[in-house]
Amino acid sequence: MHDLLGHILTVFLGYFAIMNPVANTAVFIGLTADETAQKKKKIARKSLLIAFCVITTFALLGNAIFHLFGITLPALRVTGGILVFLIGYHMLNGERSKMHKPRGEDKADEEDADVAVSPLAVPILAGPGTIATTINFSSTGGWSESLITVAMFALLCVVTYFFFVSGEKIVRYLGRGGINIVTRLMGLILAVIGVQMLIEGVAGAIAAS
Repeated sequence: MHDLLGHILTVFLGYFAIMNPVANTAVFIGLTADETAQKKKKIARKSLLIAFCVITTFALLGNAIFHLFGITLPALRVTGGILVFLIGYHMLNGERSKMHKPRGEDKADEEDADVAVSPLAVPILAGPGTIATTINFSSTGGWSESLITVAMFALLCVVTYFFFVSGEKIVRYLGRGGINIVTRLMGLILAVIGVQMLIEGVAGAIAAS
């Protein structure tokens, strides 16, 4: 029972750190500054729904993807650990990882693009680090781990939605300094999770050799 609760807490905190609803709220406000309150809610719902569908696909089909491309779990943990650590490292330095930013050509087309799809849903909410973390969490056991992973991401999507729709109040309350502090704390958690994934991946590769 304690192991199950510990796993649930680890998954939720891992997602909370990598998605960082507080910092992403500031991004959401910037991307939707010219929209009405009703349109902002619609964009928030759409972006989170798309992100949920992407993450659910990888959570449920992670093992099938492994077999299809011949990927081993240790290899994923090493790669995912590096990605997650890099995101956390950038956050520790008060920066946003390039993996959470739209590329130059995406920015050029931003006026014609639906911001709910890009850059909000992908890569900000469901980026490479989130996907790698999802497969790592869901592929360590059977269906129960996959369902826990999906449930925790769904819960975080609900939390993030309330952050988004209450964004202006939260940003005014915390201020830029408060958001920076939260971002750095989440970065520390992410960096530790990334190192742990890397250690498990290396240990698994050595054991399999």
